[in-house]
Amino acid sequence: MVTNITSFGRSGLSDWLMQRVSAVILAVYTVFIVAYLLLNPNLDYYAWSGLFEQTWMRIFSLLAFVSIAAHAWIGLWTVTTDYLKSTRLRVGVQTLIILAIFVYLVWGIQILWGA
Repeated sequence: MVTNITSFGRSGLSDWLMQRVSAVILAVYTVFIVAYLLLNPNLDYYAWSGLFEQTWMRIFSLLAFVSIAAHAWIGLWTVTTDYLKSTRLRVGVQTLIILAIFVYLVWGIQILWGA
C-alpha cells in the first residue's frame, strides 16, 4: 500500500468521505444563508450582526470554515498530486496551499469570534 504524508486522511476512502461530508455541511450552510437573505428582504446591519452574535451561528459558521478548509485541501492536494510530477514543485505548491488555507482559516475565526 502506498501512503503519502501530504494526504489529509489515512486513505483515499477517508479523504473521499471527508470531501463528501464537508460538501454537505457547506451546502447546508449556503442554503441557510440564502434562505435567511430571502426571508429578510429589509435586512440591515443590526439584524445581520445580531444573527452572527448568536453562539449557535458562530459554531455553525466555524464548522463551515473548517469544512471549507478541509474540502479545499483535499481537492487541491488531489489536483497537485495528479498534475505536478516534480516532487519539489509539488511539495512547494502544497506548502503554499497549506499556508494560505491556514491563514484564511485563522483570519475567518478571528473575524467570527473577535470583538
